[in-house]
Amino acid sequence: MSFTLAIVGRPNVGKSTLFNRLVGKRLALVDDQPGVTRDLREGEARLGDLRFTVIDTAGLEDANDDSLQGRMRRLTERAVDMADICLFLIDARTGVTPTDEIFADILRKRSAHVILAANKAEGSAADAGVLEAYGLGLGEPIRLSAEHGEGMPELYSHLMPIADQMEEAAEQSAPETDVELDDDAEDGETPAISAARPLQVAVVGRPNAGKSTLINKILGEDRLLTGPEAGITRDSISLRMDWQGTPMRIFDTAGMRKKAKVQEKLEKLSVSDGLRAVKFAEVVVVLLDAAIPFEQQDLRIADLAEREGRAVVVAVNKWDVEENKQEKLRDLKEAFNRLLPQLRGAPLVTVSAKTGRGLDRLHDAVLRAHDVWNRRVPTAALNRWLIGMLEQHPPPAPQGKRIKLRYMTQAKTRPPGFVVMCSHPDKMPDSYTRYLVNGLREDFDMPGTPIRLTLRGQGDKNPYKGRRKKNAGALAKHLGKGQKGKS
Repeated sequence: MSFTLAIVGRPNVGKSTLFNRLVGKRLALVDDQPGVTRDLREGEARLGDLRFTVIDTAGLEDANDDSLQGRMRRLTERAVDMADICLFLIDARTGVTPTDEIFADILRKRSAHVILAANKAEGSAADAGVLEAYGLGLGEPIRLSAEHGEGMPELYSHLMPIADQMEEAAEQSAPETDVELDDDAEDGETPAISAARPLQVAVVGRPNAGKSTLINKILGEDRLLTGPEAGITRDSISLRMDWQGTPMRIFDTAGMRKKAKVQEKLEKLSVSDGLRAVKFAEVVVVLLDAAIPFEQQDLRIADLAEREGRAVVVAVNKWDVEENKQEKLRDLKEAFNRLLPQLRGAPLVTVSAKTGRGLDRLHDAVLRAHDVWNRRVPTAALNRWLIGMLEQHPPPAPQGKRIKLRYMTQAKTRPPGFVVMCSHPDKMPDSYTRYLVNGLREDFDMPGTPIRLTLRGQGDKNPYKGRRKKNAGALAKHLGKGQKGKS
């Protein structure tokens, strides 16, 4: 289980020193002068058997204006909102200051998990400051010395139970994917969607495509912050709702830009958060802007969802301001089939997040995509279909070796996965595999969903191959001995 830990506190309490110790490198600049860190710095931390992401933040200052300190504080507060756990650091030698008390109150309200640590706590001079820390109301403080590495086992003992709790919660909320089928589970039905197991949907797309506005319209209230500026949403927010009688958990994600354009540390965290939301979803709604659909980043996002094995629905937003609707829709469908052949047949729905038009169609498309994602095909029907496909277009014979396709079965659902037993699976060209996958989509009504097709050698090697020659040689040798004895 990976989690995110944000180190927060006043300037010059040792946040960057602790960050460097946790990542095992001197990544963050450290100096006695306060306020050296201004931006967020992210690193991969290691503490015992725990692996997690740690964020070094700017020093919290009591400033709310548009000054540099005010902007740094807002950036740190966003990191607090995004982090799973906050490590609040105070200076044990200085003791608790009025600023510490202000920010302790802020963290108590904004973060679900706050760990209090008194840094620079080596020696008896720090005892008074450690005792004062109890008055912050954040539990027992950990005595740390980031510079000398003291107190790391105590930090581990505080992190471990929270990490276990988060892992358990993640397992419960994560969708069941790559479900293997039993031999007798040919005609299983789609798992029922219920309040206990709501349908999990992630809404992804480029910045300013209208993701938050769309979810607000589905909810029927302005729960999520929206506006004309691109990139307002910073982290993945999950909301449970009942959409037209269907229990759902919808993830609103940050807009995903090209990697080269993502400079700000916070945006990197936001994008990785969005990628994690795709992994937790069963159906991914890729939201496009009708004015500029199918840009390179849109294609990458849709391809990511397909590679993760998620059901995909493409929704084109801002349709209310489009003038030539029929012509535009025809061009969209043509571009979709040409640019995303791996998602051929996936639902393409036009919507307006602003007016709410098309949301009924989007709801139906999400349910249909989920149903196809769970599709099961009986083995008998698959093998009758395979015979027909072979008669229509036999497999090639590379280097004169004829490839025989003997048997086919469905091995799993979510997404549908099939296994074909054949000879020389390593010599099968990709074009013939695509021919089979496209045939499965068309003939078994599985449009748009990712399909996994595995070619497997049946027995791979003949156990009797070579034995005949060996046995013949042994027989000839035996007969030769006999003839020699007679003479």
